[in-house]
Amino acid sequence: MIDFAQPLSLDRQTECLVAAYMTAKERVIGAGFAPEIDWQDQVDFNKISEQNFLRELAWVIFSSGMREAVVRKKFPGISKAFLHWVSAQMVASRADHCRKSAMSVFAHKGKVEAIITVAREISRLGFNRVHRRIREEGVTYLQSFPFLGPATSYHLAKNLGLNVVKPDRHLVRLAAQAGYSAPNLMCRRIADAMGDKDSVVDLVLWRYATLTRNYLATFKS
Repeated sequence: MIDFAQPLSLDRQTECLVAAYMTAKERVIGAGFAPEIDWQDQVDFNKISEQNFLRELAWVIFSSGMREAVVRKKFPGISKAFLHWVSAQMVASRADHCRKSAMSVFAHKGKVEAIITVAREISRLGFNRVHRRIREEGVTYLQSFPFLGPATSYHLAKNLGLNVVKPDRHLVRLAAQAGYSAPNLMCRRIADAMGDKDSVVDLVLWRYATLTRNYLATFKS
């Protein structure tokens, strides 16, 4: 356990933070999540397709307020209900079918309607335009979609390949524990020292928190 309460030089404090991160990363890799880290490192926003976008959008929306294991179990059925994300136009044109099928798998009307609403918007604007606006406006544009708030918009942006950090409850707690006012500042410090992307640091710390009951102790402030 690293104790940040002791007076440290900036360099020494960074060393301790990096040591805690390395402990977390080793735990995550040891638990079998190396492919997840590799995926986050390699995902490229410029190569995101309409199908990728719809799938990641649905994953983030259905994950909001839910345990990941629950969503993972139900997601194949959700994907089938939404025609395996073939296109936004297909979902929009068969909205009644998608709605009915999705509700039989995951009975949350608001989340189901949110997917249909975004599919209709993409069908109307064209995905190239939506993609361009995400590149230019980032999470500000994503937050115009239903069910994408201050945390979930960053979650989606990260999953689409943007190098951002989501301010979810685990990351907020870790940042405070390590003496940082915001998760992005903590992740940026680690990323600068380690050479990992901010988004990869985010993923490692979040996954570590889900695997380790006393995860805060590793980053004790």
